[in-house]
Amino acid sequence: MEPKVSIAFVIVFIFIAVIELILKGFAMWKSARNNQKGWFIAIFVINTAGILPLVYLLVNRKKK
Repeated sequence: MEPKVSIAFVIVFIFIAVIELILKGFAMWKSARNNQKGWFIAIFVINTAGILPLVYLLVNRKKK
């Protein structure tokens, strides 16, 4: 007997995974360009479902 997974759960899971990938990539790129090795390693190693990359991007954004 196979466990039944709802389609909505799969769609939400894929959506979160894509957002995580985009945020992680952008945050890693920005931290590498700013020569912030600590942030780069933390974002690369720690899987936080987008929370750590989002924190980095918010904390290190340029003031306009």
